[in-house]
Amino acid sequence: MTPSDEQQTATLMERMLYEVKRVVVGQDRFLERVLVAMLAQGHLLVEGVPGLAKTLTVKTLARTMRGSFRRIQFTPDLVPADLVGTRIYNQKTGEFGTSLGPVFANLLLADEINRAPAKVQSALLEVMQERQVTIAGETHHVPEPFVVMATQNPIETEGTYPLPEAQVDRFMMKVLVDYPSEEEEFVIAQRVTGPASEVQSVCDTHALRALQRQCREVFVDSALTQYAVKLVSATRRPERYELGEVAKYLTFGASPRATIGLVEGARALAMLRGRRYALPEDMADLVPDVLRHRLVLSYEALADGMSADQIVQRVMQAIAVPDKPMAHPNDGPGNA
Repeated sequence: MTPSDEQQTATLMERMLYEVKRVVVGQDRFLERVLVAMLAQGHLLVEGVPGLAKTLTVKTLARTMRGSFRRIQFTPDLVPADLVGTRIYNQKTGEFGTSLGPVFANLLLADEINRAPAKVQSALLEVMQERQVTIAGETHHVPEPFVVMATQNPIETEGTYPLPEAQVDRFMMKVLVDYPSEEEEFVIAQRVTGPASEVQSVCDTHALRALQRQCREVFVDSALTQYAVKLVSATRRPERYELGEVAKYLTFGASPRATIGLVEGARALAMLRGRRYALPEDMADLVPDVLRHRLVLSYEALADGMSADQIVQRVMQAIAVPDKPMAHPNDGPGNA
């Protein structure tokens, strides 16, 4: 990226954020993670109680980029065909036609994904990984860009089907959404009960694809990649990193997808912050979101009240952060 490209990218992302913030109040961290997922071509698992603007955020973001948006309410009676599509017989022509499901959208919100049985969950997670659907032997590719945001309700467990660890691993990040502050809730009440705000589109899906390609060009120093490898490795073999007290709390650690997610996420976050190189703080900000859903805790951890976030914090304290600013080797002092 040239300096002019950086300026155009920063301006475009600022305009997108401005338009979304005209509708959505607060939730800055959540919105930032959604943009990181879009730039890094990853998917989000979101946990939060109802009414925290999860649907509104994704729907508004789709409007800013003139992309298609679909929302699927997962229920126990849902079947895979309701998700990916099916073959329908046309009586007039006497032939079968293909009816594509709601997964064929740029931004897909899977509401309460743990309400649907395993077969439906697997169908969605297959689309997330392969970015295509096969119906009656015919392959259909989902549109690009394609980002899935799945939500879970943490306050209800009756009638739910927990996501298997192997399937949860396909989400790049798991984000926890909390209640707004009193000041934010006051603004929310005023905005919702007042005149509706019109959201302006600032780019199209082709521009977003160009941003995703630029994101892959953001420089990540090898020392920063090694930092990601050590963080993930420490969740698998804690004893090697003097974390013996953590070993009893972990049944399985994070997979290589976590390392990839940390590197790609650091690139996207650096790009959002107006840089063409990633810094240690970019990666450190994302570590809890990338790792928390990939750790399989032992019964001893549950008995001692240890959460995945607490274990991640211990791991981060044990692994030294690279202290060298990591600019691109072609960047001079005036360009860094």
